[in-house]
Amino acid sequence: MINKKRESRKALKYILIGVILLTILSCKKEVKSTVLSSYEEGDSIKRPELSKSVLQYVTYDDRIIALTNANIIDGTHDRIKESQTVVVVDGYFQVIGPSSKVEIPDKATVLDVKGKTIIPGIVGVHNHLHMPDYPFIGISGAMLYLASGVTTIQTCGAASPFKDIELAEKIQIGEVAGPDVVTSGPYFTGPGGSTGMIIPNSDEEIRDTIKYWTNRGVRWFKVYRHISPHDLEVVINEAHKHNAKVTGHLCSVTFAQAAEMGIDGIEHGLNSTSDFRENKTYGKCNGSRGYLDDLNISSESVVALQRLMVEKGVFLTSTLAIYEASIPQRAFADNRTEEAMSPNLKAQYYTRRKQLDKSDSDSTRLHRFRRIMQFERQFFKMGGTLTAGVDAGRHVLPGFGDQRNFELLIEAGFTTEQAIQIMTNNGAKVLSKQNIGSIEEGKRADFVIVDGNLSNAPGNIRNVEVVFKNGYGYSPKLMLEQIKGKIGL
Repeated sequence: MINKKRESRKALKYILIGVILLTILSCKKEVKSTVLSSYEEGDSIKRPELSKSVLQYVTYDDRIIALTNANIIDGTHDRIKESQTVVVVDGYFQVIGPSSKVEIPDKATVLDVKGKTIIPGIVGVHNHLHMPDYPFIGISGAMLYLASGVTTIQTCGAASPFKDIELAEKIQIGEVAGPDVVTSGPYFTGPGGSTGMIIPNSDEEIRDTIKYWTNRGVRWFKVYRHISPHDLEVVINEAHKHNAKVTGHLCSVTFAQAAEMGIDGIEHGLNSTSDFRENKTYGKCNGSRGYLDDLNISSESVVALQRLMVEKGVFLTSTLAIYEASIPQRAFADNRTEEAMSPNLKAQYYTRRKQLDKSDSDSTRLHRFRRIMQFERQFFKMGGTLTAGVDAGRHVLPGFGDQRNFELLIEAGFTTEQAIQIMTNNGAKVLSKQNIGSIEEGKRADFVIVDGNLSNAPGNIRNVEVVFKNGYGYSPKLMLEQIKGKIGL
């Protein structure tokens, strides 16, 4: 009887081992068959064809690409995944997993990326196609974004909306190299606001303007500092009727007022908060900015405001790089930035630099900078959706400024994985782009190969080797060579 029980247990043991082996083998087989079926049967979504003028910057255009020995920060806030294999088929992530478990298709072009880091393409949500004094930076600006690892932008207010739309369409059909462009309409502001922006005379004018631009595919509108509370409410309601969203650089209207009205996003964080100004008039951009120096960021009043924003689903956009550019001891352009600048833009920088060099260390602005960082960190920790964008200006150029934002988010106390999530997946979410923003099976293959480890050296974000968009691998070196001296012409 005892022997029969022993034999029965032994048989059960062998059966279990067999089941485990079959499961492992079938998993490997599934990986291989999934990849090959997409390639051989042609059932994947067709990616756009590129013109010859764009293909000159493409170093990889293979239908099947396998990246081995990959270290991946996938944009979902998960910890870095090491020793991974990524299989891309027809511009989409087909298989992602440990290299020991993923079988590479025979027809794949294989890239060994050992010692490098793969991140999703950057999604910038405050990334204009204009700069102060330069109403349209066009193809050169678009190429600089892409060369820096930015694969999608939201223009966050347009100085030349017709030109923005035209460029976006050319990029979409493969005639021009650049990031996907989510266009926005012209700015709305109020009396005393900047020239070139819309200062509405009536509710009807707001409605007609929004209808005009949404009929041309625009899905974002930006309000500016002097917008009246009434006009802001009309803009929000009308935009939402047309399936469009509204964000704002606020001053006349507080964050709390805008959140209650239903605004979708707010730009610049603490620097544009008027909720805590002393002697502020309702609906006017006035009052003291002393709060930037003495407000307790962890106070109940600040926490309550951020809690309201979280409850209302209002995202906040970080633009740390452009604020840093106003701090004398930190406002420096690196060599690659100077190479990309036009002679005129470079001259403006040198003139400004001379003035900054005469200034004493500006501890006030530096202190405010730290508090802006603290405000953003607290908002994120409370569950708020924090995004990022360059807001190019001064010597902070498209793309390069996005990379600097990453370094500054790390300085602000975010982990590497959190900073990547903010700059990629969070941006994709607020833009309602479900097929980008993270490195996951089934999503579009927009990703960046960075030389080195970002966890130990955030400055490696500047070492962009290849930028993949729609599965096409672009050479940053070739694009940067083409636009040398052209930003700000």
